[in-house]
Amino acid sequence: MERMVVVGGDAAGMSAASGARRLRGPGELEIVAFERSPFASYSACGIPYWIGGDVAERDSLIARTPEEHRERGIDLRTRHEVTEIDVGAQRVRSRDLVAGTETWTGFDKLVIATGARPVRPRLPGIDAPGVHGVQTLDDGQALLDALGRTAGRRAVVVGAGYIGVEMAEALLKRGFDVTVVNRGEQPMATLDPDMGLLVHEAMDALGITTVDGADVTGIPTGGDGRVRAVSTAEGEYPADVVVLGIGVEPETTLAGAAGLPLGVYGGLLTDRAMRVRGHENVWAGGDCVEVHDLVSGRERHVALGTHANKHGQVIGANVGGGYATFPGVVGTAVSKVCDLEIARTGLREKDAREVGLRFVTVTVESTSRAGYYPDAAPMTVKMLAELRTGRLLGVQIVGREGAAKRVDVAAVALTAGMTVEQMTALDLGYAPPFSPVWDPVLVAARKAAAAVRAASG
Repeated sequence: MERMVVVGGDAAGMSAASGARRLRGPGELEIVAFERSPFASYSACGIPYWIGGDVAERDSLIARTPEEHRERGIDLRTRHEVTEIDVGAQRVRSRDLVAGTETWTGFDKLVIATGARPVRPRLPGIDAPGVHGVQTLDDGQALLDALGRTAGRRAVVVGAGYIGVEMAEALLKRGFDVTVVNRGEQPMATLDPDMGLLVHEAMDALGITTVDGADVTGIPTGGDGRVRAVSTAEGEYPADVVVLGIGVEPETTLAGAAGLPLGVYGGLLTDRAMRVRGHENVWAGGDCVEVHDLVSGRERHVALGTHANKHGQVIGANVGGGYATFPGVVGTAVSKVCDLEIARTGLREKDAREVGLRFVTVTVESTSRAGYYPDAAPMTVKMLAELRTGRLLGVQIVGREGAAKRVDVAAVALTAGMTVEQMTALDLGYAPPFSPVWDPVLVAARKAAAAVRAASG
């Protein structure tokens, strides 16, 4: 009987284990999974909404408990941390974090799903009481407990990416005065600066103070050792609690030490079957891998639960004796801060220049519904198209209710390699409560097609 060993018990790892188990029973394939936390198969993306009170209970974020996995024939060992991967001998060493003992476990098939680790710069005071990350359920519980004990109501969020703006909203809902310290030109570096400016203005209107172009130099502490401020070259921002939302990077320490191939972003490199390149019996998926960008043609690191679950399904099918592939991504992501919705897919202007593409950009203002229909909300759509060919390269949307999910139309068009001219003929749903007669994405496509024709003429 073969043994499949999974390192990491969240989205990619347990999707792979569950998929393989559906194809091969316990008598054919033994599955052992190691997870260092007490939890498995939970939504880390939901933590900010739990912190903010939109999700009432921590357990609502758990898709499947360890006990449920074990009932399905998966030997899931929580509170066990893998400390070494020996590819040549086909074994992993794990430490029982409760008992303190170490054990070697052999494998025929190995799945690496170690996820990502939060960026935590080496700054004075970074580990002081009152400084929190939000990567795991344990992190979220620690922050919630701290918020309940904190006498002051001043919060500083370091970083203005997805986690940063979502945590700013959560802390605002908890009654804190929130300052976001951001090293970028504008919030949301995944957008072009002109679109990020719209996010900045909306955050200001909500009462969130956003400081852009500010590098954090340290986190000063008081006489009790607790955080009291966040320091930058320009000054200090008082804080009773600090939340780090700087971003994540692939957790590939074990994989790198084992000699497995890593890309420019530090993520594992795989083929389309999610098999680690050059290793027949080793697979990897989730936030620890780099994926192929279908628009730029390059590898990139995208930490999203949607991709992780798809990677796991592909791995499970292949380990289980079937066949599946993961072709790549177009870089779609959505977020919100209070009632402001933020979406993007494809390339930014910066990305297009880096890969040597020539392009046109257009920006349109529209509404979520017919202008005469009640509660029609404004939105701004920016579109990039390649010169001469008119191929769609990217879309960014910032607006109110009904804005963000419109990016899915663009994501499909990018995946299909459509031109902006072809997009103008898309048969999208229309009724006044849902859209103007020309959907905002199609208005942008019409304007982009005209810009391509003008530039080519």
